[in-house]
Amino acid sequence: MRSPRFPVLAILFAAPAAHAASGVEVKRGEDRLVFGNCVPSLLVENNTADTIDYLQVDLELTLADGRRKVVELKSAYRGGIDHPIAPNAHLTLQQHLDESTALGAPCSEVKARKAAHIQCEAAGGSCASVVIVDP
Repeated sequence: MRSPRFPVLAILFAAPAAHAASGVEVKRGEDRLVFGNCVPSLLVENNTADTIDYLQVDLELTLADGRRKVVELKSAYRGGIDHPIAPNAHLTLQQHLDESTALGAPCSEVKARKAAHIQCEAAGGSCASVVIVDP
């Protein structure tokens, strides 16, 4: 009875890895210190056949004192300069400090990070591909 189950388990475990290679992968980028404030970034790899018109990841950062802050990292300014992410291209998501509040802490105070919200738009609607964020 064991042999019929093994191939099914192997397919289930292999499927997510194969799926991730064809989606949109977002990984931690370089943190910068700007006027004493940590400014994180995320690196995007578009492994799809679709151009991404806009991508925003709201990153929740937990500070050493327990406070949680949300930082919006965007591919472009809304209603302004566009930075589409072409198929098989890379782009850095950044916090636009002229549109949002600075973190108020240096990078050494950031103890945890997670994606709180993801907004992906392509071809006038939501992205068809999955967006995987590993902040």
